[in-house]
Amino acid sequence: MDSKPSQITHDFPPFFRVHNTGHVERYIEHDFVPPSHDPLTGVNSRDVVVVPENNVSARIFLPKTTGGNPKLPLLIYIHGGAFAIESAFSSTYHNYAVSLASESRSVVVSIEYRLAPEHPIPACYEDSYAVVKWLDSHSRAGNGPDPWINEHADFERVYLAGDSAGANIAHNMVIRAKNNPEHGPNFKFAGLILIHPFFGIGKPDKLWNYICPDTTGSDDPRLNPTADPDLLSKLDCERVLVCVSEKDFLRKRGLNFYQELKKSEWKGVIEFFETEGKEHVFHLIDPVCEKAVALLNRIVRFIDSGGLHVLSHF
Repeated sequence: MDSKPSQITHDFPPFFRVHNTGHVERYIEHDFVPPSHDPLTGVNSRDVVVVPENNVSARIFLPKTTGGNPKLPLLIYIHGGAFAIESAFSSTYHNYAVSLASESRSVVVSIEYRLAPEHPIPACYEDSYAVVKWLDSHSRAGNGPDPWINEHADFERVYLAGDSAGANIAHNMVIRAKNNPEHGPNFKFAGLILIHPFFGIGKPDKLWNYICPDTTGSDDPRLNPTADPDLLSKLDCERVLVCVSEKDFLRKRGLNFYQELKKSEWKGVIEFFETEGKEHVFHLIDPVCEKAVALLNRIVRFIDSGGLHVLSHF
């Protein structure tokens, strides 16, 4: 007798659907590229395992160096994908990290965290913070386990960046660092770069509610940090760059975060950059287009020179 076909119990296109057997079927499966030497930029990359029992790892990107052992900015990058798809090891995010490392001349550490719904929130936050703490082990006179980080990373210039859900996770990292001084990193984040950040959709979100079982709803500060003005004042960084796109469905949420942070008691400097006529994460879809290059250059300028502290548009 033939077994009955499985039924779909939860469906969240274009990300995933769940069968009554518990099987998670993703609409889009990412590819995988190995770490390598990039001949065009001279950037080298390799993978490290941070928490073996949870399969938490990271890919480190080292830009081409010219003599001596200069210390370089350390850029921690967290990929997007609705907390449920994509990878630091996909061609999309590998290539973007290569560009970030090459153009900003930074050591880039791209985090591979566990995905929902198999690993519900807060797994992504816990995994990412484990990598932050692992990096912190290198900040004490270069005594960490990774030679590239020991030799090249400048812990006076540590930046956190992410796109979409990755920007949400990056924001959570700087809040955690402030709220857990006894268990936080010894270094202070020099800057936070939020690219098309996901801070909710302004109304109940069925996907968020499903992948975050302990959520309090639309005003959960992990989802919507502006719901808690006191939380905004606790960003453990000196500067923030918020990047949005004119046609992005999340534009208003990013703009609202920028406006609310400006009004809060946070003492840092916030900057804003908007790309006209473009959609959500367009720079990952077409990274060589003129406006994607402009966005990358704006991020590089933020890392290199402290930014212009102005409202910018392209």
